[in-house]
Parts: sequence; structure tokens; C-alpha cells
Amino acid sequence: MTLFDGIAARIVETPGLSVNVLERTADDPATPPDRTVVLIHGNASSSLFWQELMQDLPHDLRVIAIDLRGYGGTEHAPIDATRGVRDFSDDVRATLEALDIPTAHLVGWSLGGAVVMQYALDHPVLSLTLEAPVSPYGFGGTRRDGTRLTADDAGTGGGAGNLDFVQRLIDHDTSTDAPTSPRNVFRAHYVAAGFETDHEDVWVESMLTTSTATGNYPGDSVPSENWPGFAAGTIGVLNTLVPGNHNVSGIVELSEKPPILWIHGALDLIVSDASLYDYNNLGKLGIVPDWPGDDVAPPQEMVSQMRDVLARYADAGGEVTEIDLVDTAHTPHLERPAEFRHALLEVIGYVGHPHNPAPPTEAIILRSSD
Repeated sequence: MTLFDGIAARIVETPGLSVNVLERTADDPATPPDRTVVLIHGNASSSLFWQELMQDLPHDLRVIAIDLRGYGGTEHAPIDATRGVRDFSDDVRATLEALDIPTAHLVGWSLGGAVVMQYALDHPVLSLTLEAPVSPYGFGGTRRDGTRLTADDAGTGGGAGNLDFVQRLIDHDTSTDAPTSPRNVFRAHYVAAGFETDHEDVWVESMLTTSTATGNYPGDSVPSENWPGFAAGTIGVLNTLVPGNHNVSGIVELSEKPPILWIHGALDLIVSDASLYDYNNLGKLGIVPDWPGDDVAPPQEMVSQMRDVLARYADAGGEVTEIDLVDTAHTPHLERPAEFRHALLEVIGYVGHPHNPAPPTEAIILRSSD
């Protein structure tokens, strides 16, 4: 595990799982919850992806990054997908309890966004930062209003995983030999074209920690009479997000509504209204044959669904800030670190919101003798 300066890893024992966390070595464990930030990574990644941000946040905060089960240094326990992402969110809760952290500011990237939204449904949080989050209605297989397209969630879940990518994870492939190599997936889909980093090897190392054991990534599938011929199984990561298992739109009904920051990239190919990871969109593009058309299998409008739910959250009294970053793909915290950092510090209350419109300025003239 490649750790940056000032970052340390340790195992936290919880009642059900050994969980790996990253911490800053200079942070004070006595820091109060309102100055504690907890970072939850996305699919095919780990806490390693957060290290630049951890280094860059103010030193009077306490910052913790947690590896979800089956990723990074955390135990590779199987995932009961029929519970949605609750196995993940319950693990986060158990980890924070073991660290004696009753609540905190939660940041979730991609899959992690789904996890922190589920966490907020079950436990108090101080704020939510949703970075390129999965739709509140899961991944694939729904119309704009969140209604399911088929009773078996055809075309979603474990069967949608790319088998060659899975094999390359198993082989710990660090090459650029194929579009499905983790390195090329990072370059083509995690970040926008032209993005440069000195830490690409670390990000690939992080991706390669993804467990492909039974019950982890990608998950199982079953045959379906509906196009494209497979449906969701009951175990594994991708099945946690099928619409029959995952729906966190209930955050609208929370009596205590934490402020929400939603930050995402306009060039995101993974979470999008036209996602290249959505089988229905792949069918519409002609990549998957025999697509039955928009009436039967429309692409999921993932970003629009999130915007709809958060608009209702705001109408119900919640505070929502949306930041849509141009020239940015699936990893704003890597691609636009200054904007991401400032937006995060605003939502946790560390810095104030700028006036909009800005107040008039004054000219102060000093004499040379002053």
C-alpha cells in the first residue's frame, strides 16, 4: 500500500469486520465531530484515492478515509445485495463507533455517494458531500421518476460487469494492452482526456485491490426473459445498486436535513444521463444488439434523477448546493482539487459562503509614510 507523506493506515476491529482506515498522522483523535470528515471511496478503488485531498485539508480537521469491504486493506467479506448498500453503510457505522465518532461530515464518491446517502437515512450526519454519486434509484433499469422497467431488473447488476476487466483485476494487470486494463479504464473513464498526474500508479494500485471473490465484485446474475437476457443476482457489489435493492430517495423525508453538496463533472461517462455503463444506453448506441427501444428499455437519466430528488429535498427545507464542473469527468477531487476542497470546506461550515452578488468593494489609499 503506497502511502503519501503524513498518511498512515491501520486496521480497526469491528464486531463483524476488520476495516482498514487511512488517517493523517498529525490529527488529534479528540477533534469534535463538527471538525471530523469521513471519506468513502467508489467502486473499483479504495481509500488510496483520497490521499491528495487528505494532505490538502486544514490541519485542525480530523480526516479519515475508510476502505469498504472487499476493497483496499479491509476484509473481503461477501456482500448481501438484497440489503442494497446497507452492508457497506453498516460497516461504516461500526467503524465510526469503534473510533468513538458519534457523527461526522460524510463524503461519498460514486458508489460511496450511495453509501453515505443510505447512512444518512439510518444515522445522524452533519453534512453530505456527494461526488459523482450513483442515482438515488440505483444504477440502471429505471425511468426518470425512479419506477423500475422490469420486475427482475433486467440488464442491471452483476451480469453487467465487463468480464475482461474482472480478469485483469484478478491478474493485477498494470499494462495499457487493452481498453479494459485498469490503467486504461482510469484514463478513459475516471478522468477527462488530457488529465495528468504523478500518482497514476497509485490509483491503479488502488483499483487492483478490488476483491473478485464470490460475493464481492462484480456479483452474480440470473437468466431473464427480458432484454438483454440477464437479471440481477443476490450477492456482490453491482447487485447492491439494482433498483429493486437500492432506493435512497427517502432522504427527502428526513426530519433533520443535513446540508448537501452535490459536485459532479459534465464529462462523466460513468454516472450520466447517457452512461457508457448502462446496458440500455449501450443498446441504444448499437453496442449491445437487439435493443427493444426507448419505450421498453430507455437509458437511465441518472444525473436528472439526482437533480429531481435534491430539488424536492430543498423544497422540503434542506440546503443543497450543486456544482457541475466543465471539462471534468468522474473524479472531481483529483481533476479539480481546489474547487472540490473549497466546496467541501463550505458545506462543513469551515469557511463561509461568499456573498452573491458580491458586496461593493472599497478603495483604501495608504500614504507612503503609512
